[in-house]
Amino acid sequence: MIVLVTGGAKSGKSSFAEQVAMHTADSAVYIATAQIFEEEMRTRFVRHRERRDRSGYAWETIEEPYELAAMLRTVPDNRTILVDCLTLWASNWLLRAERDADGESLVQRKIEELAAAISARQGTTILVTNEVGSGIVPEYPLGRYFRDVAGGMNQRLASLSDQVFLVTAGIPVELKRLAFRFDGGML
Repeated sequence: MIVLVTGGAKSGKSSFAEQVAMHTADSAVYIATAQIFEEEMRTRFVRHRERRDRSGYAWETIEEPYELAAMLRTVPDNRTILVDCLTLWASNWLLRAERDADGESLVQRKIEELAAAISARQGTTILVTNEVGSGIVPEYPLGRYFRDVAGGMNQRLASLSDQVFLVTAGIPVELKRLAFRFDGGML
């Protein structure tokens, strides 16, 4: 089963994704994609880890900022995986690829590699991502490119997912069940 959890910053999506994991298995592998570059990010990282520790749930935390697809392939299918967060992972690749002449192709290849690894898993995979396209249009080209990459990645992975949740103000709503479907009739 693939579960995608999206929402804005501080929407409650990580907490909800953790609850999903706790309700699907006795333990889970938590793959953190963040890279710690400053004290504020370190504080957020520690706060997330402390919340997981307080839960009493058996989390195995792995930090993997780049080779997410390879990491997913190493976790046995009988283990639940929670990846937090795909937009940080994409940002890591965007910043690395910015120095590469073939950077845009590299990022797209990494997204497709990730999609293939997720599709190949037989176990539960929970993915956390940010819904970044609902805000203002970024002022700089890299910001607009990030928004476009994140939006495309989210659409790609949502298409593979069995369930897609949008979390707003701590309230999760399952979207796939509510999705409009053209059936040949009128709108």
